[in-house]
Formats: sequence, structure tokens, C-alpha cells
Amino acid sequence: MAAAYKQPQVTPEMVKSHGLNEEEYEKIKEFLGREPNYTELGIYSVMWSEHCSYKNSIALLKKLPREGKNLLAKAGEENAGAVDIGGGMAVVFKIESHNHPSAVEPYQGAATGVGGILRDIFTMGARPIASLNSLRFGSPENGRVRYLVDGVVRGIGDYGNSFGVPTVAGEVYFDESYTGNPLVNAMAVGIVKTDQMASAVMKGEGNPVMIVGSKTGRDGIHGATFASEELTEASEERRPSVQIGDPFTEKLLVEATLEIIRANLIVGIQDMGAAGITCSSSEMSAKGKSGVVIDIDKVPVRESGMIPYEILLSESQERMLVCVKKGKEDEVKAIFDKWGLDSTIVGFVTDDQLMTVRLDGEIVSQIPSDSLVLGGGAPVYTRETKRPAYMDEIVKLNMDDYPLDQNWADTLLGMLAAPNICHKGWVFDQYDSMVRTNTAIGPGSDAAIMRLRKTRKALALTTDCNGRYCYINPRLGGQSAVAEAARNIVCSGGRPLAITNCLNFGNPYKPEIFYGFAEAVGGMGDACRVFETPVTGGNVSFYNEDPDRAVFPTPVIGMLGLIEDIDHITTQWFKNEGDAIFLLGVNKEELGASEYLHTLCHQTRGPVPELDLKFEHHLQRKLLKVIKLGLIQSAHDCSEGGLAVALAECCISNREAQIGATIKLKDAIRTDCLLFGETQSRVVISCRPEHAGEVMEQFKGYDIPCAKIGVVGGDTLKINDLIEVGLDLLSDRYFNAMTRFMEKVS
Repeated sequence: MAAAYKQPQVTPEMVKSHGLNEEEYEKIKEFLGREPNYTELGIYSVMWSEHCSYKNSIALLKKLPREGKNLLAKAGEENAGAVDIGGGMAVVFKIESHNHPSAVEPYQGAATGVGGILRDIFTMGARPIASLNSLRFGSPENGRVRYLVDGVVRGIGDYGNSFGVPTVAGEVYFDESYTGNPLVNAMAVGIVKTDQMASAVMKGEGNPVMIVGSKTGRDGIHGATFASEELTEASEERRPSVQIGDPFTEKLLVEATLEIIRANLIVGIQDMGAAGITCSSSEMSAKGKSGVVIDIDKVPVRESGMIPYEILLSESQERMLVCVKKGKEDEVKAIFDKWGLDSTIVGFVTDDQLMTVRLDGEIVSQIPSDSLVLGGGAPVYTRETKRPAYMDEIVKLNMDDYPLDQNWADTLLGMLAAPNICHKGWVFDQYDSMVRTNTAIGPGSDAAIMRLRKTRKALALTTDCNGRYCYINPRLGGQSAVAEAARNIVCSGGRPLAITNCLNFGNPYKPEIFYGFAEAVGGMGDACRVFETPVTGGNVSFYNEDPDRAVFPTPVIGMLGLIEDIDHITTQWFKNEGDAIFLLGVNKEELGASEYLHTLCHQTRGPVPELDLKFEHHLQRKLLKVIKLGLIQSAHDCSEGGLAVALAECCISNREAQIGATIKLKDAIRTDCLLFGETQSRVVISCRPEHAGEVMEQFKGYDIPCAKIGVVGGDTLKINDLIEVGLDLLSDRYFNAMTRFMEKVS
């Protein structure tokens, strides 16, 4: 690169192609007091993209409950949320999307999604202990969908396994709405001592700024803007916007990063994720109310001829920007040398609050840092909302259209083999869920459970969302996502502490789409206030559309719970012959929005099941108290597929010790609603027969409906005179369905 660097002339067409409108361009000129040059245009383009600035969502997100007595890092303050769990320890956790990259390059898109979220965790000084994911695809009957599933799952598995973090929980859903635009949401969790947390800040005039980790290439340039536009037929041509990951380098990077943090050698550190050097340098300096000079010619690159625009916007993986304490540069370099990683001083902190980029001493870009960032000069919009017309029609359900003269045993077998209900072992068997040996309960129960070494505590972790509910009634869908996540945590013996979220929606400029977003966020906030689970942060992913459709509104909830004593760990499967089975909550005549209608009738319609948040919270708190008394053998929430599916899972989900049950239900409601309706606030529990009376008294005292519905035992599941099926047949349908449809030849 020569000092006499000549930048292309900025044109109106160029402004438009960078995703900026006229109003935003005028605002840029006001901040600069002049026309931006080409490099500056690129910087504003990525920093003011939806992916980085949240310009269309932040006004609503600020209304979410973001305060909590245990929070150490509030939403948006750091790379991830942090929750104090006592004993001088904190949990750091976050979920983010990598949807568009995975749509065009599923393996690398998913792999780099995992890598990016792990870096958000360890840049705060936390060692990653678990990875989760939430995946959405189109119908598995579609050959390309199966190709996407295969690539995404291999990408997640290969990166996580190579890095050495257990992938312990998640969810996989299939619906036609996700056909061209899959959702790939990755969550990571880490542990840190509260006095060793690092911050994403840059301050202290004269402090050196270093890039550490991998060299910079052209991969991922404009990845942030690529993630802020709809997918089209031409999106396949945007493969250069998909980054390439190297988990083995990241494995070294985590060790070096934690070492410099613990040695107290740095002021701050941030992952170079979306928008690369641009994002980390502007956000860190703005947070520190400082400035920064970056000598772009000093950045280690792996491709020749890279111009400042490319280096600044590259999203090459496994890189960090570090603000080092002056005089500690050699110690930092020695640590990175030990781990075989690059560490190069590329600039220094100033007090002028400007992000200045130089090439061979010549200024090629100079922008006020604060003008670039969320909470500073980045635009904030309140978009128009309009309730979609389809909602008035789709909520209607004529129960007379659904015959009751059917073989309910066959229906249950069909439900267990449905893509959204069947066992996802084909997916998570590709993940190492036991590495580092802290996994108490991996994939297959209501929540994953991670032991905390040298304590009797454990963490319960889950991801949840029913996009179908949100499509029909986004407010109720948002509430239900939080409620189910909390129910899964409690059924596992944990107390819900906080959530992170990944909000996946279509184009926010379409009023009907933004209505769904606003309502779902409102519902999520409603529930979080009731459950006292503050929002620690997360990710908004808009523009999830293909040329034919938008995805279902999908506000994925990642929830963290604390198990105070490992003796309270609870799983979903029945344990002992003769144990009593109870149903907490009540069965209602509800069939709308159910997996039953989707699987058997190929319909997405009907009212979303009602939800009383206060009752749900009351039930969960009392269930947790009874679990802590040691009276509960198993607990499993009723969700997709309803009561019959939940009972079948209680019988067969522990493949090493399956056991049947005889169930007698006395409800005078329609059979399809009784067996497969998805009424909320229901949990199937079991206890030893000698504790049955005490269990009933406990819940009666708490004013929680608790009905004894059966007994554990035998090698069949029998429900009234409606269903009697052997465990071997239930298991075959449940455990082998995904392998069968994934190995189908197009």
C-alpha cells in the first residue's frame, strides 16, 4: 500500500449500495462537517447497519426489564450479560444469530456463529463451559433443506468439538416458513470470578492498542450489511460475506486472552465480530469517552493489496482488539508468542474522541467515535406497525372439522415421528456434550445441567420459542416462550435467573412485520417482569425473508437457572416401578396452534393456548419448593404435542432405563384436545408411592391443581382405553424418525 492512497469518489449510487438513505447520509455530513470519503462511507455503512446499530429495534428493546439484583453487566453494556451466582462467581452468557451466512454457506456460517459467541464470552474473562443452539429449517421433505441441516449441524459440531466446549442443549424446528432462510442461533455460557471480569473499553491517553489472534483477510467484508438485508436469488453470490473459522486457533486464543486478563495487563478487550476493526475500535473508544488512532498499514494481513476499506471492514475470525496498559506491551506479546499467536501494536489511545485511521502516516479516515455507535450518533427509528389482516382469519377454528373417530395409538406414533417432536439425536450425537466432564444432564431432558466445580451448585440452561404461536398471536407467543423456558428450568430443579434473547424477524420496514416484532417483544417483557428474569442482552436479526415469505416471528429465549444443590437436579423420565404420576395444572379444550394440527392436518391456525402468567409463576415456584423437599422423582413440562407426547417422553427418553405407565384421565373434554392440545402451565411429575399423599397435600396447600393420573410400570404406555402401545414401538418412531428423513434420497 502506498502513502498516496487515492480513494474512489463517493457517488449517490454508492451511498445507496451501502444501505444508507438520504437522511442518514445528511446526518453523516453533519457529524463530519464535510462529505465522507469512500472509507468513511464504508465505516458508517456497517456501523449504522441494523446488525450493529439496532436502529429499528433499540427504542423497543429499552422498554424491556433490564435491572436485577444479581446482574453484573446490564443489557448492551458489555459483550455479554453477567449474573452473580454467589461465592465470588458469575455466569456470563449470550445468544446471537448467524442466519444469513448459514443460508448461503451452512457449514462455515454455523461454525463461525459458534466461534463468535464464544469470543463474546471469553473476552469478558469467562471460561466457556457450555454451548447451546436454536435451529429452524424448512420442511425436511425438501432436499435443499436437508443439505442446510447437514451443513449447519456439522459446522456447529466441528467447531465446538474442536474448540473443546460441550454442546449441551438446544432445539430444532421445521416449518415451511424457514425454507429459504434458516435460523441458526448460537448461545454460549461461561464462568468467571467476579473480580476478574474484563470490559470492552478503551481509555488512557497513550495506551497502546493491539490486534491479537489471526491475520486479517478479505473474508466477511460487509458481513454486517449482508445480515441487514433480505435474502434473494443473488445472495449465493455473497459467499465472500461469509467468514471462515478456525477453532484450533480460537482454542489457543481463549487461553492467551484469559491469561492476559488474569495478569491484569490490559484496560479492555473486545472481539472483532461484525464490522471487525471498525466496530471494536469505535465502540471501545466511545465507551471510554476517548479516541483512537489506528495505523492500518501495521495490521497483519494474509492477502496482498488490501486497501484500508477492506481491512477495516473485514470480519476475519479469531481476532481481538486489546487496549493494553502502557508498559505492559512486552508481557502481552510474550503471552501470545507462547501460544503461537500474532500480537501487533496497531495504534494508541487519544483524548480527542475521534477514531482516526492512518495509512503510512496519512489520515484516510477520521470520525467521531460516538457518532458511529448504538447509544451515540447511530440513528434510532420508530417504525410503523399494522396488524396483519391474516390474524383475524387464522385464529378461527371450527372443531367440527376435526373428526374424533380415529386410532389414537397410531396418531400418537405419528406425532412422535413428526420432525418437530422426534428425538434429535441425529443432530446432537454429532456434538460432544461431555467434554470437560462438567455436564450432569446433556441433551434429552427439559434443560441441560452443568455442575460447577468445587461447589454443590449447578446451572440449568435452555433455549425455547414456538414460532407458530408468535405467527398467530405474537404477544402471547412472546409470553409463552419465556414461560416455557422458565418451566423447563424449574422442571430441572433450577431457579430462573435471567434471559438472553435472539429476536428473528422479517423486514422491519414492513408494518405488518414490525407489528409482530413490537408485540412479541412486549410479550417477552410482560413475562420477564412476572418471572423476575431480567433481559441481559442478546441479538436482533431482521430481514429473515426469502423471495417467497418471511420467517415466523421467532423470539428465541435463552434462559439461565441456578440449582442451589446438586441433590435437586431433576430429569423428565420416569424412574421406578410403582411410582405415582401426577398432573399439575388443568387440561383445557384447546387445540389451536398445535403441533397436532400442523402434523396431522397440515394447518397452522386456531387460537394460541391461553396463558395466565401469574398462575404459571405461582405453579413454578411451588414446584421448585417441592423438588427441594426431595419428594419429586421426575418432572416434565407439557409443550409441543401435548399431554400424550409428554407422557410418552417420560416413558422412553432415558434409553438406558425405559419404563411404561398406566394413565387414567377423567377430563370431560374432546379426545384430541385431551391427548394433543397444548394447554399451558402443565407439568407431569412422579414420586415414590409412599410420598404420594404428601405431594398432593403440598400442592393443595399451595392452591395448585394436582391430580393423580397414573402409575409407573410395565413395558407399555396405556392411556385410558384410547392408547396402549409398547415402548419398543414408541421408541422406534421417536428415536429413528430423524435419521430416516435426513437420509432420504431426493
